Amino acid sequence: MVTRFRGVTRRRGILLHGQGGWGECAPFEEYGPDEACLWLRSAADAATSGLNIPAVRAEIPVNVTIPVIDPEAAASRASSSRCRTAKVKVADQNSSLESDEARVRSVADALAAEHGDAARVRIDANGAWDRDQAVAAITRLNQAAGAVGGLEYAEQPCQSVDDLAWVRRQVDVPIAADESIRRSDDPFRVVQAEAADLAVIKVAPLGGVRMALELAQRLEIPVVVSSALDTSIGLSAGVVLAASLPDLPYACGLDTGTLLGADVVDEPLRSSQGVLALDSARAILQSDALRESDVDSEARKELRDSGWIERVESMIENLA
Repeated sequence: MVTRFRGVTRRRGILLHGQGGWGECAPFEEYGPDEACLWLRSAADAATSGLNIPAVRAEIPVNVTIPVIDPEAAASRASSSRCRTAKVKVADQNSSLESDEARVRSVADALAAEHGDAARVRIDANGAWDRDQAVAAITRLNQAAGAVGGLEYAEQPCQSVDDLAWVRRQVDVPIAADESIRRSDDPFRVVQAEAADLAVIKVAPLGGVRMALELAQRLEIPVVVSSALDTSIGLSAGVVLAASLPDLPYACGLDTGTLLGADVVDEPLRSSQGVLALDSARAILQSDALRESDVDSEARKELRDSGWIERVESMIENLA
């Protein structure tokens, strides 16, 4: 990673190649086999069946993701991205509410100056707040985003569905559910409890593009397709999903490749003028080879020594 993000400084995973193309399996280190096996299922589906899913759009609008960095750097990242929408990470253990306010304000000011009324700012707390903290923080951060008319939405302010529902009734800012969808035994409870205005869905944690598409169609609330700090292969799968959705009212969180210090393809998937091209994503998934420097013998030895082979075996057992 080029900067620490949600406590992560390095990403490790495996890539599968088959008659369908490439698939990526890179569950976070804290994920046990029962959750991680869905990432393997996603990669295997892409590699064997391929992702030739009918599309309804050729371009995907995306947001720029702002990690916990100083306000000046945040504004610069927002402006240089050419994206009209920014997602600002907040509630990090190394960040105070005051510094979150300053970062949100600087990003909102920068995007408003660049894009006027088309600018949007959203925040993501990754479930870090309790009920009262969430209401207080969302209120203050909504004011900090005044240059763009307030926050577009607040993503996963609390961990539990009940808390999300309570907070949603207390604030004017729309609430998005992320972990309550992808890490839940019952992702539909968010809708039943009226706990969110929209859902954030991610391909790999949900078992692949086809499973994520089915879930999106059944949720009955708008969805935002986002990444899980993927390489260009994982991001390309997200683009295929976003391109296939009947409706896509929000910019997607699929432009996170710039958070990685390196990638596995010669021409990484990057946005241009705030959009990602479906053709570029499909080309990456169907590529014949990866960058040799990233699959050399040293990398393979590190993968073996890190315990990843055993981890994959446990994923397979869980799938079985």
